[in-house]
This record gives sequence, C-alpha cells and structure tokens, in this order.
Amino acid sequence: MKIKKWMLGLLLGAACAQSLHAQVNIFQSLTYRAPPIPTFEQTRDQLPSPIYEQTPAYVQMYWKAWELAFRNFHQPEPGSGFVSPFIDASFNENIFLWDTCFMTMFTNFAHPLVPGIASLDNFYVKQHEDGEICREINRTTGRDLSVWVNESGKDLFSRHGADWGAQGFAVSYIGRDVPKPPPVLTLDALSHPIAAWAELESLRLTGDKDRLTRVYGPLVKYHGALKKYLLQGNGLYMSDWSSMDNSPRNDDLVGGGTAVDTSSEMVMFAQQLAQFADVLGKKDEADAYRREARSLAETINQKMWNPQRKFYFDVRVDGQRSQVKTVAAFWTLLAGVASREQARALVAELQNPKTFGRKHRVPTLAGDQMGFDPAGGYWRGAVWAPTTTMVIRGLEKYGEHKLANEIAREHLRVASEVFANTQTLWENYAPDTATAGKPAKSDFVGWSGIGPIMYLIEFAIGIKADAIENRVDWNLSSLERVGIEKFRFGGKTIDLVCEAAGKSGKRILKVSSDKPFVLVVHWKGKQTKINVAAGRQVVAQL
Repeated sequence: MKIKKWMLGLLLGAACAQSLHAQVNIFQSLTYRAPPIPTFEQTRDQLPSPIYEQTPAYVQMYWKAWELAFRNFHQPEPGSGFVSPFIDASFNENIFLWDTCFMTMFTNFAHPLVPGIASLDNFYVKQHEDGEICREINRTTGRDLSVWVNESGKDLFSRHGADWGAQGFAVSYIGRDVPKPPPVLTLDALSHPIAAWAELESLRLTGDKDRLTRVYGPLVKYHGALKKYLLQGNGLYMSDWSSMDNSPRNDDLVGGGTAVDTSSEMVMFAQQLAQFADVLGKKDEADAYRREARSLAETINQKMWNPQRKFYFDVRVDGQRSQVKTVAAFWTLLAGVASREQARALVAELQNPKTFGRKHRVPTLAGDQMGFDPAGGYWRGAVWAPTTTMVIRGLEKYGEHKLANEIAREHLRVASEVFANTQTLWENYAPDTATAGKPAKSDFVGWSGIGPIMYLIEFAIGIKADAIENRVDWNLSSLERVGIEKFRFGGKTIDLVCEAAGKSGKRILKVSSDKPFVLVVHWKGKQTKINVAAGRQVVAQL
C-alpha cells in the first residue's frame, strides 16, 4: 500500500507522539509572586542606551518606544491564573499570542529589567489538556476569548464570514479522517505557531538554557495539537482570516484551504523542537522532528510553489493554488523551505517596485494585486513590523545580509519620519508614503517597538549578540560617534563606543564590560577579533 507523504510525516513523528502525554507543563503548578513593575522613569537609567549621532531622531524614537512599552507592562490580576508579569499588545483588553511572541524580540534587550520572554508563560499556563493554546486571552480574567471557544463541541470550524459569535464555515478534511475528539477552540484561535521561534530569539540574547527545560513540554503538546487539528489531507496546514485579517487571500482559505505561512511555520516549529531536543539530550525526538520538517518542506515545494510565477501560494480546499500574492510566501525563507533558486526569485520580488519593493518595504499584499491599498488598508498592503521582521530574518538565513539591512533601515527611516510628524509609533505603516497606515492604532508598542529598538541596535548601530557563543559582532557603518551603553546579553552588561575619526583619521573603539566576551568588529571589509577582558579599556584603533 502506498503511503502519502503527509502520512509518512505522522509516522516519522511517532517517537514524539508517544512522549506527548509524558510532557509536563510545569507552569500549571506555579503561583505568581513578584515585586511591582518599576516605572519607565525608575528604569530608564538601567536600560540599554544607544548612541547614534548620525541620526539623533532614531535615539529619540527609541526612548519613546520604551516609554510606550512601560504603559503596557502589567502584573497578573488576582484570580487570572497568570504566572508572570507581561507586556500587553496595546490593542484591547486581551493578550495575543502572536503579538507577544514578537514583542519579546525587543524586550529581550532589557532582560531581566522588564517583562519579556516570560510573558509567554501566561499562555503556557492556560494550555488545554490536549495541547491547544488560544491566540487571545482576556487580560483580567485569564480566560480564552469566548468567541474562539468551541462551546458546542463541533468538529473544527471558523468564525470567518459570520456575525460575531456565529459559525462561519466548517472545515472539510479531504483525504484524512476528521480528528476526534473535537478541538476545544475554533480555527481562528490557532494561527501562527511561532512561540518556539520567540524562545530561540530570546535564548540568543539571554543565554538562558534552563528555560528550554521548562518550555519544551508545553511546546511539544502545542505542536501535537496543531498537527492533530490543522493538518489537511494534502499534507499542508490550514488557516483562515486570522493570519491576515482582511487580506484578499482569505477567500481561498475557506472550508479548509491550506496556508503557506502556517505550513512554513510548522516546518520551523519542528526544526526548533529538534534544536530543543538536542540540548535536552532527546536524540530520537530530535531526529523525528527533523524528518517531519524535511517531509513537510518537500510537500510545500511540490504543492505551493508556482514555477511559472516563481512564487509560493496558498492552496484551496479543492487543491487549486490561490492566485493572490502575499507576504506569507516569505515564511518559506525563515523556515528554510526555499531552494537557492526559489530564494533568488523571492529576493527579486523584494526589489520589484511593482510588487513588494515599494517605497516602504515589505507590504503585506503585492502592489500588482487586486485590492492593494497604497495607503495600507490594514492587511491589503500595509507594512507591519512582525512580517517585516520575518522577512529580514529569512533573508539573513539565506546570506542576504545586505538586503536585510536595507529593509530594516528603510523601516527605521520611514517610522522616524512619521514619528517626527506625529510624535508616536503606529500599528502599521503605508507602503507608498511615509505615513501611518490607514487604518492603524497610534501609541502602538505593541510589536511596533521592534523597529525603534531592535532595528536600531542590530542594523543601524550594527550590534548583534550571541549569548551561547559569548560573542558580539559589530558591523560598523556610521562614520559618526556610535555605540551603545548598558547593553545586556548573557548576564553581562557592556558599553561599546566607537568615536568618530579625529585628525589622525583613526577611530577609537572603547569597551567596558563586567565579564569577558569575544568582540568581532566588521569595518571597511575587514574583520577584527578581540578577546575583551572585564573592565574598561580601549581595545582598538580602526
């Protein structure tokens, strides 16, 4: 009997499935005890302090981002069952899993001064017995948003296209059995499985390997639940409107269509669980997750890549590819799904002014698609920090560092121009003008803190740390005085300052650190490796 590739993926994951129920969610045995969150004014002098004399406005926007972030740090409410202080999405009275994952990517830079990666603990503690985690939970009560709960016990369905609270469409499983028992949540509640990615981004800066032992169990069960309910018979993973609220792609997902972003994220998820399992000495599980990731990646390339249009597309429930070109395709870069040739085609789209190479990259809908809105239109063309970050990290994975840097700095420049006119940050931005998106919420930090904080540090200033390797790479590009003080990584606090060239034409590089680390400076095509000792010192003349 022939075995479909998606079935083979299930069989290859048997070792993981057998251990699923053995995984322990330690968060569900915790109670919350912690001191109050300090205010921005109390904490500012301890936060990383950037120096960027080339564009002082970037530094002003950086501090505004932290000020807004502090408005959205919260203690758990009594009776909520939450186990950690957290950063809120700055959207409504609820916390969002996908938003929180991205917000940890800039709060990592102030760990442990502010609530950051532990914000995810409040989702892990609310995990259902079968592994499901709701994407939206009430901040006060700690309960899943009621509209995303499958109270009637039906087979998987979506609220898409229905009045608030009513059923939209039922999922049709084609080529596989309907999973039993029915899910606790609706399809809308199960979008964007990227918590493991957030954990690895945090590990790179914090070096906290012990956290992996705490989060592995909940993540394994979460992965198992998504595999049980979202895996369609074609071997790909379903989604609905909740991936991109009002995108023209959504009609093609109705009824059980499969999404290139969700499918690629599940490749990532398996790869990342394999990395966790490696660290934890679970070799059989690591091997099984890697086989699963490879099998799923092959299926994505077979069924979602259009060789004529040289792009990845969602697949409708009838097996036909969608014709709508969205930013979702670029998840294949971050997941490592694309071949080198396919990656080159995606890179070309990012440089094509008719599609994704707009004045402000990267729009969520290609500019040549019906429904594209040059003012943003939410997910009909707006530029969002989370999807731009996904594209940037994907480009880095394929060695496209120059383009990744260009896109990050482009976002920083546009956000700064909008900030100069409005004195705040926005939920999203227009693709064709230096304006906030229409519609977009203001004072949004929220994930929009990624640009002013992470992009400034990693791309404009050029500092990237790897706590596991105890290494900082500094890609110097500014000719003015540049650097950062009180930079935190791996339990260390360091100052890195490069002075502008004086009359001698030499640049003086000054470092202060409370512990040793390796500094690699990239300047004018040369690479200088410096073993930095604890203390304050001049380490190089460039």
